[in-house]
Amino acid sequence: MASVTGRGDPRSGRGRLDDAAAQGLYDRMRVVAPAAFGAIERDRADDPARPFADTACGRLVGSLDAAGLRALGMWAHHWCMRFYDDDTRVGRRLVREIAGRRALGWTVDEVRWMLGESERAGPSARDRLTLPLAAAGELPGVADGGAGWRLAG
Repeated sequence: MASVTGRGDPRSGRGRLDDAAAQGLYDRMRVVAPAAFGAIERDRADDPARPFADTACGRLVGSLDAAGLRALGMWAHHWCMRFYDDDTRVGRRLVREIAGRRALGWTVDEVRWMLGESERAGPSARDRLTLPLAAAGELPGVADGGAGWRLAG
């Protein structure tokens, strides 16, 4: 994922991560990327109506701990935002499934990064806020209604 450009827009300061934090996210996503890409490709060739748990993506999700699921979610979110078209149907399903999981331990840096990716994708990417908003809802101060929490750093 050397080509990933999700460190934030330097003009706005929104979603801005320091280099070490961004590199940590990319390193974690790189670990799950081969399995994620393979699972998505297998599911593209399979029956789209198959229950999620019976798909390659579903089996991959079932094999990961919370940190792995967050990395998988961020990778799938990035992939869907970067290459958004009809071919991302399987990836978008994966993102929705991860967004439905609770208590994954999302961090502010992860949420900021995903929101930056969503902002760059633009409004044509219909599912662009699914995972970042679900993850943000689990952060302290957001889940319990804290009005003082904000993403801009």
